[in-house]
Amino acid sequence: MVNLSDPTIQDLLNGRYIATLATENNDGSVHLTAVWFLFEAGTLYIASNSQSRKVRNIVARPNASLMVDSRKPASERGLAAAGRAEIITGQPSTELNLRIHRRYMSEKALADARVGPVMAGFDNVTVQLKPARWHAWDMSALDKAAFGGAMKTPGYLLPLD
Repeated sequence: MVNLSDPTIQDLLNGRYIATLATENNDGSVHLTAVWFLFEAGTLYIASNSQSRKVRNIVARPNASLMVDSRKPASERGLAAAGRAEIITGQPSTELNLRIHRRYMSEKALADARVGPVMAGFDNVTVQLKPARWHAWDMSALDKAAFGGAMKTPGYLLPLD
């Protein structure tokens, strides 16, 4: 069981990471997309466009998963949540999406007529994911247990691009 009050988990949920959202396509395959997110009161929110595949998939099949990971070799940690997703529209969506945009963009960018209004118009709905299941991992703990900490040896792991 994942302890959502654990500081490492809180860092992943409240940090500015790019998450991966998974939804199910018509043919049963998985649609994966990189997303910005907001975590509040046990619920995950993702700003989106009503015409996007992820939104169409959720309307048809309301289960989704979201993964957040730190992408740091030898000390990577991550979290995955899965559950029922719904689409929020109207003023509640507008307010949530602005909070999501503020997590990832500066006020200067949001005030720029070329950026803020365009983002607000593009992200016209919000995906709400209420996790029923959580899974977390910590590669530094695995390294210590399985490799005696060897994976932290400089030069063992190649840098990510």
